Amino acid sequence: MAKSVPILTVNTGSSSIRLAAYAATTGAGVELLAAQHGEPNHRNPAEHVRRFLRDHGLADIALVAHRVVHGGEKFLQSCLLDDGAEREIERLTPLAPLHNPLALRWMRACRAVLGPPVPQVAVFDTAFYATLPEVARTYALPRDLAARHRIRRYGFHGLAHAAMGQRWRSLRTMSGGTDRVISLQLGAGCSITATEHGAVRDTSMGFSPLEGLVMATRCGDVDAGLVIHLQRQAGLSPAATDRLLNESSGLLGLSGISGDMRVLLASENPHARLAVDLYCYRARKYIGAYLAVLGGADAILFGGGVGENAPEIRARILDGLEWAGIRLDAVENAATQGTENRISDSNSHAAIWVIPVDEAPVMVQEAMAVMARTGGVP
Repeated sequence: MAKSVPILTVNTGSSSIRLAAYAATTGAGVELLAAQHGEPNHRNPAEHVRRFLRDHGLADIALVAHRVVHGGEKFLQSCLLDDGAEREIERLTPLAPLHNPLALRWMRACRAVLGPPVPQVAVFDTAFYATLPEVARTYALPRDLAARHRIRRYGFHGLAHAAMGQRWRSLRTMSGGTDRVISLQLGAGCSITATEHGAVRDTSMGFSPLEGLVMATRCGDVDAGLVIHLQRQAGLSPAATDRLLNESSGLLGLSGISGDMRVLLASENPHARLAVDLYCYRARKYIGAYLAVLGGADAILFGGGVGENAPEIRARILDGLEWAGIRLDAVENAATQGTENRISDSNSHAAIWVIPVDEAPVMVQEAMAVMARTGGVP
């Protein structure tokens, strides 16, 4: 008989915390019991967990699944958390300074609340990109240097892109044929990924979550020579450079007003308008590149807080792509905010969808698979 397993999922983002509880049946489905999404209380995460469980009448949690942004080269799949795994996650902190430390804090909080007997599983964003083709994961640096320091393009937001891709494949009506998908995760952090039949072909984030698109406070792509110049001419230390690129750049740095897209769209300030223009331009440029990588696209998917709730941004990103057969339905797009919907014109060569990102079911699936693999299904 299938056994129901109560699982807590902990998803720590750079600007939010998502807690959810599921009843997962071994070999079957996943049922949501409770969820909470809001600003993180990193000062006392243990109390946050206790309150969540108490408010929703949850007891006897058998398993906890944590989203971890960076797993490096060691964690190519989800794993049970132990002292060694936590040390390795902490060692990777310089590569994901806004994420890995927070994940560790919530792991320790869950252990304090639930006790060591309750197993915890780390589900890594980077694991989705473990099979990234060599040509897409390699930087043109000396090979021995790259090997010694484990330098490669790792990719991030893997859970979000996996969730969007899974949902797209359940929605598509065609059978067989091609399955070339360009998915955009547009939140506080932003990334775009190209997949074919579920296999990753390329992605915008690389060695760290800093590369690629313009984000709320992160710069995305910049010339490496610019970083060297700033350190020499402005006297920036490595720590100050890190803060500049991760916390003071992007939409916030460009506009001088805010990293919140809603604020910028409502502003008449010319710096705010430029920030939005660059944000959309960079995303459109990446779509063009991934159309070349995939030889076209069967679907373009939008997820994340901005991707799901800002019709104007979706329209501006896709503007001018009619040459590739990508045509937006302006009415459907304008009417779609925070809900799943197809927003492409009936004549569009690519189906364009807004798909609210739900990473937690993927985390549950991964956690159950780890327990089954290790022989420790609760």
